[in-house]
Amino acid sequence: VLNGYNGTIFAYGQTSSGKTHTMEGVIGESDKQGIIPRIINDIFNHIFNLDDENLEFHIKVSYFEIYNERIRDLLDVTKTNLTIHEDKNRVPFVKNVTELFVSSPDEVLAAIEDGKTNRQVAVTNMNEHSSRSHSVFQIQVDQENKATQKKLSGKLYLVDLAGSEKVSKTGAEGSVLEEAKNINKSLSALGNVISALAEGTKSHVPYRDSKLTRILQESLGGNSRTTIVICCSPASYNEAETKSTLLFGQRAKTIKNVVVVNEELTAEEWKRRFEREREKVNKLRQHMLIMDQEIKRWRAGEKLAESEWTTSIADLSANLTSNSDMTPTSMTESMIFPPSDRPNPQPLLSSRVGPISDDERRKYEEERTKLYAQLDEKDDEIQSQSQQVERQKQQLMEQEEVIKQRSLTNENLMTEVSKAQEQIAKSQEETEELFSAIQEIALNLEQKKTECSQLATDHEQLSEEINKKKLEATLLNTKLEEMKEICLTQKKRVYESVQNMLKEMSELGEANFTLAEKFVNDLDQSDKPIDEELLAHARICISKLSNDFKANQQKLLQLESGSGDAQKKADELSRELDDCKLQVQQLDAKNKSLHSQIESQETQKRQLEDEMDALNAKLANVNSSGEKNEDLQQQHQKLVAQLRDQIALKNSQIKELTESIQEVQLAREKLQQDYDRLKNDESEKEKRLKSLSALSDKREQAKQDLKGLEETVNKELLALHNLRKAFAQDLSQRIKRASGPEVDDEFLSSPIQKQKIIFLENNLEQLTSVHKQLVRDNADLRCELPKLEKRYRACTERIKSLEAALRETKENAMRDRKKYQFEVERIKEAVRQRNLARRGLQIAKPIRPGQHYGSNVVRPQNVGQS
Repeated sequence: VLNGYNGTIFAYGQTSSGKTHTMEGVIGESDKQGIIPRIINDIFNHIFNLDDENLEFHIKVSYFEIYNERIRDLLDVTKTNLTIHEDKNRVPFVKNVTELFVSSPDEVLAAIEDGKTNRQVAVTNMNEHSSRSHSVFQIQVDQENKATQKKLSGKLYLVDLAGSEKVSKTGAEGSVLEEAKNINKSLSALGNVISALAEGTKSHVPYRDSKLTRILQESLGGNSRTTIVICCSPASYNEAETKSTLLFGQRAKTIKNVVVVNEELTAEEWKRRFEREREKVNKLRQHMLIMDQEIKRWRAGEKLAESEWTTSIADLSANLTSNSDMTPTSMTESMIFPPSDRPNPQPLLSSRVGPISDDERRKYEEERTKLYAQLDEKDDEIQSQSQQVERQKQQLMEQEEVIKQRSLTNENLMTEVSKAQEQIAKSQEETEELFSAIQEIALNLEQKKTECSQLATDHEQLSEEINKKKLEATLLNTKLEEMKEICLTQKKRVYESVQNMLKEMSELGEANFTLAEKFVNDLDQSDKPIDEELLAHARICISKLSNDFKANQQKLLQLESGSGDAQKKADELSRELDDCKLQVQQLDAKNKSLHSQIESQETQKRQLEDEMDALNAKLANVNSSGEKNEDLQQQHQKLVAQLRDQIALKNSQIKELTESIQEVQLAREKLQQDYDRLKNDESEKEKRLKSLSALSDKREQAKQDLKGLEETVNKELLALHNLRKAFAQDLSQRIKRASGPEVDDEFLSSPIQKQKIIFLENNLEQLTSVHKQLVRDNADLRCELPKLEKRYRACTERIKSLEAALRETKENAMRDRKKYQFEVERIKEAVRQRNLARRGLQIAKPIRPGQHYGSNVVRPQNVGQS
């Protein structure tokens, strides 16, 4: 491929024989890698290890699959039905397939991983991960030598075919069965193409029977070196498939392709070839003139020695082709030069020409026909060369278009440079704004410093006030303790004085009471008159006691008032102490808040200083931005690598989202099924409701009919009762009227009366039977009524529950639909972002010898040439 040839490698075999493992292997592990990653590493190793610095390579890859005879792009899932076209050289290619420019093995392997996630895989009885499509990974390498302007291009097709299947062994059903049919059909078409090419006698090769053979037309029977990997199963169970696979490989081995280098010639190369061909034509023309002179001499009868014979045209053309390095494609001089500019022939030998024989004439005619045939061939070659010239013109036009595109890119770059300059001007403005902001910050810092100094002075004053208040509080505490001690001593004194007075009063009282008792006892015992002295003495004692009692009461009141005042003073002192404590607590809280404010001011000061340092650093960075373009480029490359990693993450997220979307779709389908089932149940319930309503209507109608029948029966019974009464009255009147048995006989024997009685009795029996039947029907209906009511209630409850469930399912369906729409929009946005990132991969990236590997690439030891 790197020498300008086309190549193809594909694996052929039955299902589960290891084709995908052979082609891909375990990507990322050097010992378990397949053919594709090894070839990719070899290509890049060969390029990186070249010594010629004038070479430049452009590598682009594409990845697609043939699934059910439809070509799907694995790098862009939106392209599901691509078409096959032919280029100007009648080489088939897939139109509108995604082509990515790559510059390292990591990018190629990432593209393969992206394609593998989109490939169709299913489970069968023979393979858990059976490929359901033929995948084609195409690598195109364009090589250009900047010194010689030589251009080479080569394509490499890496094909992973799906395996042939027997339905009896794989157990394929449904869509898997349809996939197996299409796989076997395309593989049979491939076998027919191989058989036709192996025989070599058929004029028609059925390339168009399948899209696989159409795409591989150039690989199977055209300009390509093709390698087929035959994958067989060693099991006896698969003997027939193994045999047919080996026969396929044997037939394919007999095919021989003619390979040509895909070289794009330059104008100088075309000119060089043109000069060589012109020299050949001149030599041949001179040789023809010499031969014509020799023939004339032979016809004149002159005999020539063997040394004078000229060489044949075949030998001369062989000599010319051996001397030239190019292929024998030439032009005739008659189409290049006018007759006046043609070179003069060399002078002929000055000898007479004799008559020639028939053999010589025959030889001359044969040589003449050969020369004419060669002229025809040269004319054909001239036409082919003219076609090639037209192709070169087209290529020149394409190159001019490329130059125009590059000029446009240069203009875009210039606009980007102007934008960068505008950004630099903006950055300068921002720096000025930053300077002004720094000045404002400095002013704020000064203000904050003054505020901090004021707060420090306030803090000192408050601390002094707090100390004063603490001293006052200590003094108040000491005063309070003294007052408490004084109160306690006064309480003790009062208590002791009261106790002493009570003791004295109790002693005096006992003595006086004893005197009074004696006095009273004496009065009771003796009938003597009372002594006035004793009475006066008693009165005096009583008055003294009362006075003492009053005085003691006054002293007690005074002591109690003094204790109350002391208690009030103590309460006031305690309140003052509490107020002092509160003030102390408030002052402590103020002190803490001031400390916190001071700390916050200090932190703000530090932050402002840090911001000033950062702004100064930014200013320095802005001033040195012109020197850091290379660093920005490296950062850009790092950002590109990060974006690629993010793309990989987004791909995994998209895969997870697709799985979640599939789950949501399955849940939605289940909900739709439940909704349909509920609809059917609702329709059935409506039918049953209609039937029940009809039954209830019938029942009401039956009730009304029963009421009407009861009314008619009651009327008939009343009429019968009235008739009985009238009949009884008539009988009684007639009995009263009649005086003997004759009248009774006449009355009873009258036929009219007998008929009336029979008629009335029959009517009575019919009415009684009808009444009994109606009563029985009414009882049956009353028995069925609660059952029907229960069923009606159950139906109504069921309908309500179904309506609620239907409402919930509708709400859930709407919610799921909104979620699904949100997920779809998010996935679309992710795909759009991914496509925007992928556009970067559609920019041509030149690869030059001497570049280095990435960190994740496994460098092989032996460098192979593709």
